[in-house]
Amino acid sequence: MAGSEKLELLRNLYQKLLAVLYPSRCPVCNRVLRDTLICKECAGKLRYVTQPFCYSCGKPVGSAEQEYCMDCMKKRHMFCQGRAVFLYQGAVRGMLYRYKYGNRRDYTEFFAAEAARVYGQWVKQLEIELAAPIPLSKHRMKKRGYNQAHLFGKRFAQLAGLSYDAGLLSRVRDTAPQKQLSAQERKNNLKNAFKMNKNVVNLKRVLLIDDIYTTGSTIDAAAYVLKQSGAEEVFYLCISIGQGS
Repeated sequence: MAGSEKLELLRNLYQKLLAVLYPSRCPVCNRVLRDTLICKECAGKLRYVTQPFCYSCGKPVGSAEQEYCMDCMKKRHMFCQGRAVFLYQGAVRGMLYRYKYGNRRDYTEFFAAEAARVYGQWVKQLEIELAAPIPLSKHRMKKRGYNQAHLFGKRFAQLAGLSYDAGLLSRVRDTAPQKQLSAQERKNNLKNAFKMNKNVVNLKRVLLIDDIYTTGSTIDAAAYVLKQSGAEEVFYLCISIGQGS
């Protein structure tokens, strides 16, 4: 048996051992699962983003005739287009809270698998050259111990066949939590919050990865830095998004 085959066999055995010692659990009800990532009953509690949605940010809108949500009609975004898998409602709120603050890193596989299933073809059509997560500040990273956007983004990139760079951007200011701020305060809060760590002048299309999209201030701030550094077009993918209007 060749060395590569032995290594692959060991990897498979290791994964099977992990599955026995640490079986996956439903991200909604926490029930131990076998050969699935979510309970059939709990899957029905999740609301996916479906058409019609805003052509720009991907928030659901009232009718198919409405191309943009009210937010995107009022302001010019730095990104070209974005999409999200779930509506930030009901069971999804609890899942994301635990994923973000409760150390439920095991939710990564479910979120990434659903994102790849729903938007794998979309990112291929866009001809994305590189995916990168929205970074945490050093203070928040030290406190939390992980960046949920990185976990989700890395696994999604693997499933979607994308190149991925966790260190493309860094957050140089420890900004206040966005959820506590108004739309204008969110924008001001993120001024000069990000910096480039690498040259992207030769990249045409970059995909930013985050967990939740609300007003787009975070994505805009990161996209601005990317475009100032030479990226031609910036897109984004999030796990969830708020309801549009």
